[in-house]
Amino acid sequence: MDNSTRIAGEEESRGGVKFRVHRYATKRMVTRGVLSPDGMNTQYIVEPNSITQLEININGAGVLLEPGALQYMHGSINSEVVKHEESKGFIARAISSAGTGESGHATRMKGTGTIWCEPSNKHFVIATMDGPEDALLIDDKAFYACSDTISMTTHRHTNISGALSGNGLMQPKLSGSGVFAVESPVPVDEIEAIELQHGQELVVDGDYMLMYSASLDVSIGTLVKGLRNALRSGEGFVYKFKGRGMVWVMPTAKFPG
Repeated sequence: MDNSTRIAGEEESRGGVKFRVHRYATKRMVTRGVLSPDGMNTQYIVEPNSITQLEININGAGVLLEPGALQYMHGSINSEVVKHEESKGFIARAISSAGTGESGHATRMKGTGTIWCEPSNKHFVIATMDGPEDALLIDDKAFYACSDTISMTTHRHTNISGALSGNGLMQPKLSGSGVFAVESPVPVDEIEAIELQHGQELVVDGDYMLMYSASLDVSIGTLVKGLRNALRSGEGFVYKFKGRGMVWVMPTAKFPG
């Protein structure tokens, strides 16, 4: 029998939009498959299972949700399906969405009320953006929700070496002003924010990347030159950063709790 308690956590607000993360502290019975000495009973233990959920409150404002994120909403809220950037006159992101893990469409909800998103086994990172200087490139499939004053476009990397050279690599880009939420496979307290200054270089295995400042100079390729050496190094493609900005990495990404 489950015993769940919903606990309100971090929240961020801007321009009539508030995001709040809730956590469910759940206890559930699981079977370990260990028989008692007489072979007649099975041993059970209580194991915690963390679930998170995003609550969005809007007051005369609008938000964009990744398709399928809605659980329920109440209030005076209108909804419509839009293409990313369509309302601002940019080329529809759907044209190039096949190159990223994101959908080319979003659900826009506008008005006054409360929106509850579907519970998730992943974790939510919520934050605010103040303008173009805060623009971010995020990992594929990380986008979840944002104020409709924030736009999501596709950024194509041109400084790529090795097997990807000539094909380009695309990532979702968030820019504008408002509140946003991205999904992470690890809790917020396991994400490391690294501030990079001019003259410094940072190299990160792509499997551990969550997001980074769009202002950084980025090259993507193998850690060492030459295919044979790259195979010997055991590393896949890495991001090499220069310039000034922030990089958010997930050291425990391959070992989620």
